[in-house]
Amino acid sequence: MSQIALWLVAALFLVPLVYMVGASLKEPDEIFSVPPTIFGSGLRWQNYAEAFNYAPFGRYLANSLLVAALGTVLNAAVGVLAGYSFSRLRWRSRGLVFAGFLATLMVPQEVLVVPSYVLMQQFGWVDSYQALILPTAFSAFSAFMLRQFFLTVPMELDEAARVDGAGVLRTFFSVMLPLAKPTIAVVSVFTFIGYWNAFLWPLIVVNDVSSLGTVPLGLQQFFGQQGSQWHLVMAASVISMLPMILLVIALQKHLVKGIVTSGFGGR
Repeated sequence: MSQIALWLVAALFLVPLVYMVGASLKEPDEIFSVPPTIFGSGLRWQNYAEAFNYAPFGRYLANSLLVAALGTVLNAAVGVLAGYSFSRLRWRSRGLVFAGFLATLMVPQEVLVVPSYVLMQQFGWVDSYQALILPTAFSAFSAFMLRQFFLTVPMELDEAARVDGAGVLRTFFSVMLPLAKPTIAVVSVFTFIGYWNAFLWPLIVVNDVSSLGTVPLGLQQFFGQQGSQWHLVMAASVISMLPMILLVIALQKHLVKGIVTSGFGGR
């Protein structure tokens, strides 16, 4: 019975995706046909080529890939170091600092938009890749997830490494980091998706959309004074989904293991 319920929920989530794929292959005048249909009278594959020609969508994809990849690497690197420090090292006021770190999760991102923009303006980074990457490259969520994982690792491993003559850094890179790969994969996927789907911050900090626009800003270009090109919007949306699908498929094994082993343990 539970499996049937899961299949029904999965089908409910898949219906909009299937409709989007079908709409991306329709004629422009068939998008809002009544009664609605999944596919039109024919498969109009040229919608995908027109989506690339209507706007520099290839540039938007390249920008999103660059921003998301670099932001994910920075976020994972900082998160794993912070998580290791909060869980395995002993230093004064560690608990207080960690509580303050977690408190940042309760601050809505919209509240940080204005001070972040002022900071980027003072650095002269408005309309730059630095402004798209750095303000959201440091996340308390990543540090929390990795801290929770490190807390589940027995302390005997650290003691054994010290007996073998390994210092703190050697223990981290040779023992802890390999064990944390599944959790790092989970954090990386969440971070990559966050960068890929970000709209508000790029909208504010990017003025030259044709050069620095990301995929969400690129999709906005299909709505203008000449009307909304819904068939091209659907085609571009399908294209923008492919990197996410490929990423999840590639890291599926690590994701399942990482979700099981992170975020639920502790001492």
